[in-house]
Amino acid sequence: MSYLDLIAEPRRDAAREAARTAFGREPVGDVRPISGGVSGALILRLQVRDRPYVLRIEPERIALADRARGFACMSAAAEVGAAPAVHHADPASGVAVMDFVAGRPLSTHPGGAAGLARALGALIAKVQATPPFPHLGAYPDFIGDLLHRLRTSPLLAPGELAPHAEALARIRAALPWDPAALVSSHNDPNPRNLIFDGARLWLVDWELGFRNDPLVDLAILTTEFAETPELEDVLLEAALGAAPGERLRARLAVIRLLTRLFYGCIVLDSLGETPRPANAAEPAFTPAEFRRAVADGRLTSGAPETAYAFARMSLAAFLAGTAAPGFGEVLKRVEQG
Repeated sequence: MSYLDLIAEPRRDAAREAARTAFGREPVGDVRPISGGVSGALILRLQVRDRPYVLRIEPERIALADRARGFACMSAAAEVGAAPAVHHADPASGVAVMDFVAGRPLSTHPGGAAGLARALGALIAKVQATPPFPHLGAYPDFIGDLLHRLRTSPLLAPGELAPHAEALARIRAALPWDPAALVSSHNDPNPRNLIFDGARLWLVDWELGFRNDPLVDLAILTTEFAETPELEDVLLEAALGAAPGERLRARLAVIRLLTRLFYGCIVLDSLGETPRPANAAEPAFTPAEFRRAVADGRLTSGAPETAYAFARMSLAAFLAGTAAPGFGEVLKRVEQG
């Protein structure tokens, strides 16, 4: 089977041109689909001679400006060794070719949880050291735009996001935001976008890359890999080069809640006009309950219902965090700078 057989006819010429640019006249051998994330990109593993590559085709619904930004961030990250090497990236056609990196479970990192946290911090430091990514505005404003866009979503009951909008407004009023302090950020370093090749870590899927607060990527990583204060210290010190102080910890706590809200909104937005599930009235999972549901097979990775459950979990975690005892004091500490 040719790799072109797996590509919709209108995109085949662009894929053929990408392969010609990347591989010349070398024949493309074995081809295997790779499951993607919520973006809906078609991702294929291709074998050319004795080397594997990735062919990625962005959905046509992705705007040209967003393709250009994502490809530019990916190429810049590849230049500093944070992402696999890029051999072709054409925003106009939405097709890119990169090195394929075979992954091992992150749990097999030889340094254990602390070693993995340290390596993740070093990876984020490498990303932040790249030339500045494009600027999309303030992260809280970006999230506010998403909330506004979702107000008529069929996946939500009327007014369901009103408490989230109120809590976000409270954070926006208190959180200092300095555009000059923003750095290159992946903005989605979840476990599916991290590859451990047995020696080092790589980040893939850069469609959400843009300039952001230095703590955004780190906040996301704390929810998955550094849930204890000790591991959080290891992660932050590896990324920032210094032990975190109380004000930084307070800002991290607020940014972490913003990432919860961001994930809830971006995943719901990706589901588009999907009808509201019959079980939408059931209580949302907590983060721990969601992980258990995926682990024991009650939720299938990649399924729309799993994405919906993740979005509801993220939105609920945001509200729970903003309503938690002591959050007002944390927000006051952040406001003081």
